[in-house]
Formats: sequence, C-alpha cells, structure tokens
Amino acid sequence: MNHQTLTKNEKKVLCGICARPQITDSELSSHLQVKLSTLTSIKRRLAAEGYYRPLIFPLPNRLGCELLAVIYMQFNPVIPLKQRMETTKRTIEVFDEIFFSVGEEEKGFSISLSQNYTNIGRINEIRTETFGKLGLLEKEYPHEVIFPFETSHIHRFFDFTAFLQHLYNLQDDTKLPTTPELFRNINTVTFSPKEKKVYSTLVEHPTATTQQIGDLVNLSRHTVARMKKKFFEDGLLQTLILPNLKKIGIEILTFTHIRFNLNKAPSTQELAILNTPSTIFFASRKFEAVLLSAYQTFQDYKEDEMNKIRYLKENNLFSQPPFISTYMFDRMEVIKDFDFSRLVRKIIGTVQ
Repeated sequence: MNHQTLTKNEKKVLCGICARPQITDSELSSHLQVKLSTLTSIKRRLAAEGYYRPLIFPLPNRLGCELLAVIYMQFNPVIPLKQRMETTKRTIEVFDEIFFSVGEEEKGFSISLSQNYTNIGRINEIRTETFGKLGLLEKEYPHEVIFPFETSHIHRFFDFTAFLQHLYNLQDDTKLPTTPELFRNINTVTFSPKEKKVYSTLVEHPTATTQQIGDLVNLSRHTVARMKKKFFEDGLLQTLILPNLKKIGIEILTFTHIRFNLNKAPSTQELAILNTPSTIFFASRKFEAVLLSAYQTFQDYKEDEMNKIRYLKENNLFSQPPFISTYMFDRMEVIKDFDFSRLVRKIIGTVQ
C-alpha cells in the first residue's frame, strides 16, 4: 500500500487515529462511520505495515522542564554524513534532552526538552567544540533557538491531523484540544516510587498492555491500569501518533526559522496564518519562530513557502528573510527518533 492505493476508509482511519489517539475503537468507529470490524482490521494492517506508530508523550512542563530548544547548523560537505553521524551518536546524541535529530550531507537540526538552560548550553558547547575540532562546521556556530514554556507558544507539536486531512481531502469539524494549553500548565508533579516506575515504563513501552507493564515493574495489571488512567486524566501523559511520512508519499521536510521585525511582534492572528496544514511543528516566542513542514511534492513546498514569505513581507513582519532548509526523505537520516524515555528517567530519578 502507498498513499495512492489507500482506500477512502484507510485514509479516514489513519487520519482518525492521529486526531483521536485516546478514544476506543468503538468510539472511533462511530465517529468515522466505519464498521468496527473494518476499522480494527485496517488499524492492525496499517500498524503492521509501518504506516504509523503510537508514542506515549510525557508532558515536559508537568515534570519540571522549563523549555524546548531547537539547534540547527550547516556542515562542511567534505565530511561524509555517515562519519558525522557516528561522531554525533557517540558524543552528542547520547544526551537525554535531545529527542529528535535529523541530518543530511550539509545540514542538520535537533529538538530538545530540558529542565533548564544550563543543560542545553552545555550540550551546545560540547557540540560546537566537537564539530569544530573535526572541521565539520562551515563559517557559523550552531544556531540555538530557545522556547521557554512560560513565554512561548507551542502551536503545533507533531500533530498530523490537519496535515492528513489536507493530504487526503478529508474534513473533521470536531474541536480538538490545542497544543499551547498542554505546554503552558507549569504545575509540576511529585511521583511515588511505584508511580515513577510505571510512568517511565509506559513512556518506554507505548504499545505494551497493562499486564506487560505490570510484569516489567512487578505490579498488578489493575494497579498499572489505575495509575495509567490517572496519568492521562491529570495531563501527565498524552498519546502521539506518528505517521510514516515517507511511506505515505511525502518527499520533503522543511525547517524554517523566522526572526520577526523587532518593531512589530506578530499578533495571534498573524501567527495563525503561518500555521498552514503542511505544518507539523510550530513554536514561537515574541520575536522568533521555528516551523517544520511536510510536502508531497516540491511544487507544494514552493507554493506554501512563497505564500508565507509574501505574507510576512507584505505585513512588514520579518527583520530579515527567513532561514529555510529543505530535507529530502530519500536522502536524510533520522539520527534520534522521538526518544523520550531517557529524559523521563533522568528527571524523575528512575534507573534502568
């Protein structure tokens, strides 16, 4: 199967799973108006063939994390990507704060969650020193963009609902929780020793049953189920669904860093214009923003990016043209692929 041969029901189910990952199959079947047996069969097949994977996301703001950090850089093309990856995996990607990292021959970026800036600053210093000694950096230091939760908005955090609705020309009028609300709640939580074990194991094994989690932490299935329900109800965990973009026919991922006009910070409405259906990640603070967007074709990318740049220019919103870097799915390497488990263990104090 690929995006051209997915049936209408298969597209609806994939989109429905992304939009409502926490509801039951029965509820999703009713909402999508797809027979329950058909829906469960499609879900099983899409998962087995690698069209999507579920994650259990630990809400970092509730665990005492203060910020999200994005680092991007340009590399000396003389050093092969494979050699660079071997070095970064050994010296940089080992840091628990980094959960997503992507590279191509001449460029790369990573996204991190951290308790404080000290941790991020230390990682970036090691990164700069390592790359500098190897002659990997071109003319510039790695660029660092920091988004403290209290003063930033995470408009979209790897939510693929609008993206898939647009891709498959599907509509869904149901209101969904907005990402900013999830990240702006900074009331931290304290776990008991048993809760620490269950919480971190749920994040590490997102598809495991409550019985399997119970076996791993030496607790009953009922105890695990009760804790899991409470974690979700209290906004300490959230299910994320990651579709396999390459498998559904997406060719391009773009990284965009915008520095806004220092005399005119964008309004909420102006920021919303930038949040197009192609956007899968969007973070902003008063005078800058970072977006990740996905496109089926180069033409789709050019049209969307030109519309954004035209809007920014016409409304005098940027101080300099945005930095835009394109990554081709056929050429890029995912160095760290949404790994939150080690950060959770570091923060809440569990051990392997």
